[in-house]
Amino acid sequence: MGQIKDMTGLRFGRLAVLRMSRRRNGTLAMWWCRCDCGNVKTYNGSDLRKGHSRSCGCLQRDTVSAIRGKHRDCASAEFRAWANMLTRCYNLRLPAAKHYSGRGIGVCDRWRHSYENFLADMGRRPSPELSLDRINNDLGYSPDNCRWATRSEQMKNRRKFKTPWLKHHAKD
Repeated sequence: MGQIKDMTGLRFGRLAVLRMSRRRNGTLAMWWCRCDCGNVKTYNGSDLRKGHSRSCGCLQRDTVSAIRGKHRDCASAEFRAWANMLTRCYNLRLPAAKHYSGRGIGVCDRWRHSYENFLADMGRRPSPELSLDRINNDLGYSPDNCRWATRSEQMKNRRKFKTPWLKHHAKD
């Protein structure tokens, strides 16, 4: 049976260890901890030491809130358009990255770091049938090169892809 080290007074993330609660299974120590938010619960000592328990759950809620709820608009179509635009241009793991970052298509600084600026420049999507479109497909996303467009408008605005087969069989 291993000796349990006293962790009273130690901090693990947002948790301050108050005192030992009990031993479980003869060797596993449980500890009463107070979270910075005020909640008091018991935690497994091993989970505390390994960093698996760092708060009562408020750390995750606060992190998600900071990321998603900063502007309170994260469920909107405009936010999704902004987030998808960033993903297309900067997530190099996506197969479609070659059509965006691979061609030098990016997002202007004003929009890249601020959803609020994107929304101020583009406004709310006028209709559910519209989505974000680049007017000139060889340029990046910016206020002077983007619009809300219908699917048919976007289809007319596509780049023309030439397959190797067409190159060899096209008449000059």
